Amino acid sequence: MISKRIIPCLDVRNGRLTKGIKFEGNVDIGDPVEAAREYYEQGADEIVFYDITASADRRDIMIDVVKRVAQIIFIPFSVGGGIRNLEDMHKVILAGAEKVSVNSAAVTSPEIIAQGAQAFGRQCIVLGMDVKKVNISEKIPSGYEIVIHGGRKYTGIDALWWAKEAEKLGAGEICLNSIDADGTQNGYELNLTAMISTNVHIPVIASGGAGKPEHLAEVLTTGKADAALIASMVHYRTYTITEIKQYLQGRQIKSRMLW
Repeated sequence: MISKRIIPCLDVRNGRLTKGIKFEGNVDIGDPVEAAREYYEQGADEIVFYDITASADRRDIMIDVVKRVAQIIFIPFSVGGGIRNLEDMHKVILAGAEKVSVNSAAVTSPEIIAQGAQAFGRQCIVLGMDVKKVNISEKIPSGYEIVIHGGRKYTGIDALWWAKEAEKLGAGEICLNSIDADGTQNGYELNLTAMISTNVHIPVIASGGAGKPEHLAEVLTTGKADAALIASMVHYRTYTITEIKQYLQGRQIKSRMLW
């Protein structure tokens, strides 16, 4: 069995770690660089950073944070938010990130996926998908719609169609976030995750809703995810990554252990 990855997600706003619920009510909860160090030491497999307002504010990417993180952790990490073109991708990778995540820019300019994959290899290109459950319609046959600009703009794009299209364009991985579950700590959106995971041939990272280790076990088995993103449950120190991995090991779900 391939090891499942546990990946802390650090949302950053104005250089500070922040957390909200369903993309609203964000509060400052600390220094993202120190949080990255702590999660690295606990055994995180990777770390994801999102500058959550860069796209909506049309700001540049947080290169200073990327450089500081690259100096203190020695596991892969990806960066998203404010990446609009090949030059932005190059800056992030040059600063020390192994992967770049494109979300809003990929929807408005899909060619950025192919350009990034050609320039840096598809393993470096992560498609970020923020998804909202909607009524099934001819336009949205899966019942899940892509939303961009930090949950502010509905696109009319079907999530399942977009996942398949992005894979064709060259995305090497999908980070699939349910806006409905985000920050609730009530569990991942299993139906959405399984639907995407079983219809693409690239790894899918489940995101949104983790509140206890049981939720990770569910999404990594029933949800068919290759990895699970976590935030609130570690940011607020309810659990450590070590405790989560020990629980998964007890459920015969393989993950990389520190010992």
